[in-house]
Amino acid sequence: MFCRVIDNYGDAGVCWRLCQDLARRGHQVRLWIDDARPLQWMADPAGLEAVQLMAWDEAALHFEARPGGVVIEAFGCELPDAVKARMAAATPTPQWVNLEYLSAEDYVERSHGLRSPQWQGPAAGLEKFFFYPGFTTRTGGLLREPGLIEALDAADHQPWLARQGVSPKAGERLVSLFCYDNPALPRLMRGLADTPTLVLACPGPGSRMLQTLQAANALPEGLRVQHLPFMHQDDFDRLLSACDLNLVRGEDSFVRAQWAGRPFVWHIYPQDDGAHEAKLQAFMDRAFVGMTPAQRRAWQALWRAWNGLDAEAEASGALRPPALAPATEVFRSWRSELLTQIDLVTQLQDFLLR
Repeated sequence: MFCRVIDNYGDAGVCWRLCQDLARRGHQVRLWIDDARPLQWMADPAGLEAVQLMAWDEAALHFEARPGGVVIEAFGCELPDAVKARMAAATPTPQWVNLEYLSAEDYVERSHGLRSPQWQGPAAGLEKFFFYPGFTTRTGGLLREPGLIEALDAADHQPWLARQGVSPKAGERLVSLFCYDNPALPRLMRGLADTPTLVLACPGPGSRMLQTLQAANALPEGLRVQHLPFMHQDDFDRLLSACDLNLVRGEDSFVRAQWAGRPFVWHIYPQDDGAHEAKLQAFMDRAFVGMTPAQRRAWQALWRAWNGLDAEAEASGALRPPALAPATEVFRSWRSELLTQIDLVTQLQDFLLR
């Protein structure tokens, strides 16, 4: 598997989860990555023993196209020419898959599984196949390790939180925060303060913004903040499952929030051409179907405002999440719908064997 790290978290996070799942199912896995530093904190040490880490800039010297092998190109990262040439020269040639970004848009169903013959260049003669994660049975599904949901639902959260040094006060709700730079954050904090709330801030821009607000004594009454250290991915999953509301971002934490079965707000990766707005709306159109009309309006307004897509909301004084208790049932129903899909790794294995 080949991975280029774009924002230090998401791309590496998805690739690592995929590699670990493949290794646990008995495959020999090599991860060629241009920046392995995020794995120092997100990867469980036992997992590091199961996957062979390789430096991207050494691929030209050490890559071997093995018989029966599979090469996964994550998110269109563009393989080095020397790697393509060795793949083309191998007998038999390895299977080549481009793992695409996740989207709920309709084009995913049309594009999943398409082949791309390589007519020229060092890869001439090879075929690349596009594998799209998604939210319907006509896509490649989502990363979901065997036993994940059962483990999260059976977990006793209070002892785990105590081991992390988290001690909510009586009646205090828990909110996790993992976001990009977001000017809407102070307004959302004011909205959350309507109910006693402990915000558990994961490392990153959101945590830094809260530290600035704390230093200026600008946090509203009723709101406490605790800054968390970097966590293994398994612990991050536990965190999302233990919270009443999760503020997540990108792709990896976005998917894990859905497996947690809790209400969440997605901070989508902003794109210069504005394509993220359609991507955000496409997901809301699918995931919010089970809501009442009033719930749907409230949650869509919150998601759009949090993503800077609602000028009227941006001018208001606070962003207030809708009631969480009734929404929890809806988000769990959405999770149940997703659980009818075959998980991504199982689908990938079947795709390669067909």
